[in-house]
Amino acid sequence: MMETTATCHCGKTAIALIGVPIMSNACCCTSCQTANHRFETMPGAGKVVHDSGATPYTLMRKDRVRLLRGREYLEPYRLTPNTKTRRVLATCCNAPMYLDFKGGHWISVYTDRIPEADRLPVEVYTMAGDLADPSGLAVGIPAPRTHTLKFMVQLMSAWVAMGFRVPKLGWVKD
Repeated sequence: MMETTATCHCGKTAIALIGVPIMSNACCCTSCQTANHRFETMPGAGKVVHDSGATPYTLMRKDRVRLLRGREYLEPYRLTPNTKTRRVLATCCNAPMYLDFKGGHWISVYTDRIPEADRLPVEVYTMAGDLADPSGLAVGIPAPRTHTLKFMVQLMSAWVAMGFRVPKLGWVKD
């Protein structure tokens, strides 16, 4: 993927993704499962957590994403007021768009928002230890119980390439 667009279900919200992603993962953590199952109960949201129990994300450097349209629909969602993880929902059709971390240099775009032809295959399952039953995970894709050193090195390498900057997106009031 060199450039593609992540869009909500109805198309009113769109984010340009420019360049090669940091990685493609599918998260199995309790936080993602909890928040994403809540999203699934919203009108029009559709399925967010895959049958495996994981949610696929495409991790992008913040300096390689641009909001194209729909700022007025983007709303933050946190499981608790003090959590560092912020998920961002397009309220026009209740499509989860991405999540980010306070102080983070990347965003995790919900892979299902990206056109199927532009999606990268899942490289790794993260936090597979949080799943009650990991038997639904695809065979041949690493599924460590927690974040691995390789995962952290990929994130750190992206940050080094960015000159240790942490760009502010400013799309969502928080």
